[in-house]
Amino acid sequence: MVTAPSAGPPAALYPCVIIHRRRAPQRYALRHRTYLWLVDLDHLPELPRPLGLLAHFSARDHFTGRAPSIRAALDGFLDQHGIDPRGCRVLMLAHARILGHVFNPLTLYWCYAPDGTVRCVVAEVHNTYGGRHAYLLHSDATGTASVAKDFYVSPFHPIDGHYEMRVPPPGELLHLSIRLHRPGSPPFTAAVRGTRRAATVPELLRLSLRHPWSTLAVSAAIRFHGIRLFLRGLPVQPRPGRRTPESLS
Repeated sequence: MVTAPSAGPPAALYPCVIIHRRRAPQRYALRHRTYLWLVDLDHLPELPRPLGLLAHFSARDHFTGRAPSIRAALDGFLDQHGIDPRGCRVLMLAHARILGHVFNPLTLYWCYAPDGTVRCVVAEVHNTYGGRHAYLLHSDATGTASVAKDFYVSPFHPIDGHYEMRVPPPGELLHLSIRLHRPGSPPFTAAVRGTRRAATVPELLRLSLRHPWSTLAVSAAIRFHGIRLFLRGLPVQPRPGRRTPESLS
């Protein structure tokens, strides 16, 4: 069993499929299968040796990369945005570091108030150029929030428009979606669909064998499809100055 301290809830695994669809200026769709972890930031799972190579969570992989823990980094972000994180329980959905490598295009943090309601959601985005940015979301009863786009992610989209993110807390099923709305263009959509599994050693081994080095596969797939779109003639948008972790907002 993948264990957590007795005070915390058990972690979960979500085998899932990630779907991207664009309709202009060219129609293109991709599907990628992987798996994600759902963990309590105050009670990160502990794996028996040597299975720690298959899942490790490090503060250097999130926000500025300099905080002593992921929870401390998130609390600092919330403080900067006028939200008191004390008493909040936080669930994080993300890839773990596998065999020394991790890439999280999107990490989600659900911040729960002491009464169990979702106080806010933080969406942390990484691009393949080493940049990081975090968005603070105040979602409605359906888990939907809108936020202006403020970060260069794809070389085929400039920094304009806004995101409509549907990020309800994960249950037995994981249903997430993001729609990028830009002036004069049909929306670009991305979705994640998954089913909850208990985070046991057999389940982790099964998923690791089915999706070996899954985080490297994710970053490789993004580059592969980017090259295909470029060769199809999709115009590349200029990349602004590099956004460093220090510029997170």
